[in-house]
Amino acid sequence: MAALGSPARTLRGLLRELRYLNAATGRPYRDTAAYRYLMKAFRAHRVTSEKLCRAQRELHFQAATYLCLLRSIREHVALHQEFHGKGERSVEESAGLVGLKLPHQPGGKGWEP
Repeated sequence: MAALGSPARTLRGLLRELRYLNAATGRPYRDTAAYRYLMKAFRAHRVTSEKLCRAQRELHFQAATYLCLLRSIREHVALHQEFHGKGERSVEESAGLVGLKLPHQPGGKGWEP
């Protein structure tokens, strides 16, 4: 299993994804039920001593997994919007999508020496 990092970093990442989700609605992300739930859960599972807390590690693992899901969904939507078929494309547009350029013919189309 990969290292999870700090719980504070995971919480900041989750709050960042909430801001991205609520940017479309124009509503502040702090007014959402998801924000209140996250803050309540992270505050309830803070460790005040040096003891290892299984519940805290489980919460951190679930939060990191959920953060990965939210990021993946956002990136998927961005890629889908960029590359989704918009009907018939010209050869130049299709080549440009993958970063290629078509060769330029000096005399134009149908030019023969």
